[in-house]
Amino acid sequence: MSSQLFRCTGMAAKDYIRLMNAPSMVGLASGPGATPSTLKAGVAARPMGYLEIAAWVAIATVSFHVAYAGAMGSPLILLYVFAMAQLAGASTWRQRCYSGLAVGLLIAVFRLAFFWHIFSAGSVALWYVFAFWVGLFVGVAGLCLKKLGTVPGFVLMPFLWTGLEYFRSECYYLKFSWLSPGYAFAGARGVVPVGFAGVYGVGFLLMSVAAAAAWRWRKSRMQGLTVLLVSGTCLWGLGPAGVRAPGQPGTVVRVAGIQMEHPAEAEVLARLKALARRLPDTQLVVLSEYTFNEPIPVKVRQWCEQQHVYLVVGGTAPAPKSNFYNTAFVIGPDGEIVFQQAKRVPIQFFKDGLPAPDQKVWESPWGKIGICICYDLSYRQVMDRLIRLGVQALIVPTMDAAEWGRSQHELHARIAPVRAAEYGVPIFRLASSGISQLVDRSGRTLATAPYPGDGAILQGELEIRGSGRLPLDQWLAPASTLLAGLLVSSFALAALASRFRRPIPDSGPPARRPGCSLS
Repeated sequence: MSSQLFRCTGMAAKDYIRLMNAPSMVGLASGPGATPSTLKAGVAARPMGYLEIAAWVAIATVSFHVAYAGAMGSPLILLYVFAMAQLAGASTWRQRCYSGLAVGLLIAVFRLAFFWHIFSAGSVALWYVFAFWVGLFVGVAGLCLKKLGTVPGFVLMPFLWTGLEYFRSECYYLKFSWLSPGYAFAGARGVVPVGFAGVYGVGFLLMSVAAAAAWRWRKSRMQGLTVLLVSGTCLWGLGPAGVRAPGQPGTVVRVAGIQMEHPAEAEVLARLKALARRLPDTQLVVLSEYTFNEPIPVKVRQWCEQQHVYLVVGGTAPAPKSNFYNTAFVIGPDGEIVFQQAKRVPIQFFKDGLPAPDQKVWESPWGKIGICICYDLSYRQVMDRLIRLGVQALIVPTMDAAEWGRSQHELHARIAPVRAAEYGVPIFRLASSGISQLVDRSGRTLATAPYPGDGAILQGELEIRGSGRLPLDQWLAPASTLLAGLLVSSFALAALASRFRRPIPDSGPPARRPGCSLS
């Protein structure tokens, strides 16, 4: 039938294509805001007004802050992710990117306000760095919907989200893993399957639910809300699957730690002696990162020999070219250093030593114990290595300065419960000024020491059973990062090519030739 039409009109194929791609014809076919890609998908994208965009920005921001405010609000993180999927449907690239950037800034300015106490005016740039990744997701997700079609675009959303989250958290110099959606469940053990999927896998599952709900929302808001509620409930129902079963009783280590920030040697010795009088059955003592800015003093090592206990304590070890390694030392009951591990990921912009050249496991009398220092616990690439080495428990000396404020300490304290649930290993985390934590292998916090809490003691039993396990996102997150990189680079190259492509002059609809009629 189309061949007869061409013979009747005598128009060339390129003229026909130009006519059908003209804005007037697209509008007649599918209404305002439709594009050839949305026609291909069978869905006409309705333009999103500025008030609607502002509403979704507000919903995303409020739901994120409520989710991070406490365990009761943690399920609202799904609403945050759903709002991000909705913003991807905005009409233009600028609307999408600016709305995502606004959400990111409104999150960062409040949740990372402590940056101002650390970096002063430089914190503004770091807030924008976090917001950039949120805006990039919304912008690229919208391109997937417009260029690839509605269904493929929504299918790709979880992979794009996970890939960008993993890259910003693990894969470049300014990596910063805090504020990922999975950490919203730090105080809500067993709500989502962190132990099965991992923190990035939880983000993938959340965005999968949100994308499915956003897809149905385009057809019917009631259908979208139904998908969101039903799928979200099913996701919560999978939570117990990620909690590791108790299993057989393991070896119990009586462990205690003292919170101290930049103490003098005499103060350390006095508090260690007081600890020995108060808790004489302690087998392992832990002090914070940077307890000493030098190798461990002889008198501290002699105390270990006198009390016949093990001590994990933060200090420094010399490194090439007048540098140093931020190191955790293990002093044995004979007063000698039996193990030491340097920090694998020094904090950016701090004088925090050189990165550790390798990672090892302490073969303790009770089993294989991994030692990671402060910031190391925030990174899956560091932790995955330790789990592959067969660790059965983690000890984490940490230095969080009291002047950084309560919000920083509370945000940092979200990491340990999630890591314990992810890997199925117990964690003893001793911070210089709080919040110190003893967490079992299911992610349940058994004991804490408060902020600021100078001199506060954290004590309990560290139960060592089997080795840890790696969650599903050990391969899902890197694969998603590769796919996200391909999407971003392909869209960027296409945009660059369009700038240099020779424009086709718009001559308007082709004129009718004599003797022919469309009617």
